[in-house]
Amino acid sequence: MLFRDDPVHAMFSGDDPISEREHRMPWVILVIAGLLEVVWALMLKQSEGFTKPAPTVAFLISLCLSMFLLAQAIKSLPVGTAYAVWTGIGALGTAIVGMIWLGESREILKLLSLLMLVGGIIGLRLTSAH
Repeated sequence: MLFRDDPVHAMFSGDDPISEREHRMPWVILVIAGLLEVVWALMLKQSEGFTKPAPTVAFLISLCLSMFLLAQAIKSLPVGTAYAVWTGIGALGTAIVGMIWLGESREILKLLSLLMLVGGIIGLRLTSAH
């Protein structure tokens, strides 16, 4: 639309870019938190039971950041939905990285299960009020 960024147009059309941004931001934060969950899970593996200092520190930092961002996201999102999406992103990402870089199995049932997980995450996002 020609005047989409015009504040007067937005006021009368219901097309408010600020509220749309506010609506999306908790989801962006949640996705970043989920990606950081992948990082901390991988660093946990690399720390070899907290015996290697660098991966242990990376684990602690990514864990704290992931939890902090999750806490920020659930200020606006339903806790059950946010937690399920966060763990889903973490599980999916960790499984994919494990298959690509760590040589973990790529069995068809595993791949189908991961696809179902993606479907569940998308379904939760589509059915969420936020």
